[in-house]
Amino acid sequence: MKKWFLRVLMVFPVWWSTCFSIMAQQNELVLLSYNIYHGEDQYQPGKSNIREIAELINGIKPDLVALQEVDSMTNRTKDFYEGEKKDLVLELENLTGMKGFFAKALDFSGGGYGEAILSRFPARFENIQLPTPKGGEGRSVALAHITLQNGRKVSFAGTHLCHEYEENRVAQVESIKDLTKGIENPVILTGDFNFEPDEMGYSILAKEFKDAALEFSNPQMTYSSKSPDIRIDYFWLDNKTNWGIISVEALDVEFSDHKPLLIKVRIID
Repeated sequence: MKKWFLRVLMVFPVWWSTCFSIMAQQNELVLLSYNIYHGEDQYQPGKSNIREIAELINGIKPDLVALQEVDSMTNRTKDFYEGEKKDLVLELENLTGMKGFFAKALDFSGGGYGEAILSRFPARFENIQLPTPKGGEGRSVALAHITLQNGRKVSFAGTHLCHEYEENRVAQVESIKDLTKGIENPVILTGDFNFEPDEMGYSILAKEFKDAALEFSNPQMTYSSKSPDIRIDYFWLDNKTNWGIISVEALDVEFSDHKPLLIKVRIID
């Protein structure tokens, strides 16, 4: 056997292992979801929490972030930004270097209030309005269709369901279920759902999605951040995709009244 062929046989396992590792990494995603309490520190009224949230993001370096309770140019932001209206998504873009998208759910305080997504990938964004048959605050879904470095497409959706009426939450979950059924990409759904696992909204979503924390056997309480005693923030992974859940954690910080939820997942081919 020629020496060059022997060298190829010796090198091939290392080459294949390296290629497999790179491909696996390209299918891995670090994801963060956080209800940011309109950019104000819940426990220190009048103080912005945006810089602390940006520092948290920069420390984690997530690929995608879903944010709930986001203000855009409201008079309310003047109260904790020295009298100046602020676009909180733009502030976070500037502080993190990520691309931001605001999905307004309703007009509020001279500006807008709703959801946001930050992405490190090229993305096509959508804002989908959710039904409120019982009345109350408008709600929306921020939806990002992203392309990973290996060309794979993934859809990432963040939302904040009605806190007042179960009828609204059920209608909103049904609407989201119908929306995501039409998406061929792997779908990740996250946010503040304002329901606990024994409620109807949860059971409806659980037929179409995996509760990442439950699948990982690590469902931690997410509200409140000071005295967590209920779980209302979730990551949901669609049933049609083969997911590998690497980690799930509710982070122990108190910049808002919710704990941020951090997960790492892999799409398994």
